[in-house]
Amino acid sequence: MLVARLVPKPLRGFVLPALLLLAWWAAVRFGVSSSPLLVSPAKVWQTAVEQVASGQVFAALAASLRRDLVGFAIGAFAGLAFGAALGASRLFERLAGPSFHTLKQISLFAWIPLLSVWFGLGDAAKVAFLSLAAFFPVVLNTFEGIRSVPADLLEVARVLRFGRWQTWTRVILPSASPSIFAGIHLGLIYAWLATLGAEYLLVSGQGIGNTMIDGREHFRMDQVLFGVIVVGAVGFALNWIAGRIEARALAWRGRSVAQF
Repeated sequence: MLVARLVPKPLRGFVLPALLLLAWWAAVRFGVSSSPLLVSPAKVWQTAVEQVASGQVFAALAASLRRDLVGFAIGAFAGLAFGAALGASRLFERLAGPSFHTLKQISLFAWIPLLSVWFGLGDAAKVAFLSLAAFFPVVLNTFEGIRSVPADLLEVARVLRFGRWQTWTRVILPSASPSIFAGIHLGLIYAWLATLGAEYLLVSGQGIGNTMIDGREHFRMDQVLFGVIVVGAVGFALNWIAGRIEARALAWRGRSVAQF
């Protein structure tokens, strides 16, 4: 209650990070640990300035985001097509559903040895790994969204003699769109998380994950922590962008349902 009164509403989300930063500074300032791996916030800030001034962070981020967005696009489009087929066709669900539901139980990182054999150890394997990360949540949410369309809406469409295209665009997609966009949202976040895993576990190259690996190998905790902060900031930005797009898409759904 005290925080609610003292801190303006737009700034309340920064209270916990500020407290963590204060605790971090105090731990270094008062010598809570003598480990050289406990670096000060000032040292991390200095590393950030150096990375920005040299352009290294932008080159690393560009490489990571390029892999992330390409892998996400492939996985999302494939997931939408596969999930729509599962949801629309009982026959296809009986044929492909059991295999899909078995494959989704396999840990994502268990695919890395197989992908490295199929695609090598470069960017192709990383993109394939990110595609898998986005594929499964998009398929599941698309399938569930289509299957959860109320039967009475479909019955009204039949009474009104809607064609297949009209049924899909005016009934199924408006009704299923919250679940579909939730799957796309999750796929985007999972793909970004998988980007770091791919850069850690596959061959080294340019990327923000590799910046953190270099810091670890040279015992530069300031560089590692800088990478963690950048990863979190990018993840927050991707989540915010996806949320805005989803909100606009659902506004379109409301207009479509009203017209129907």
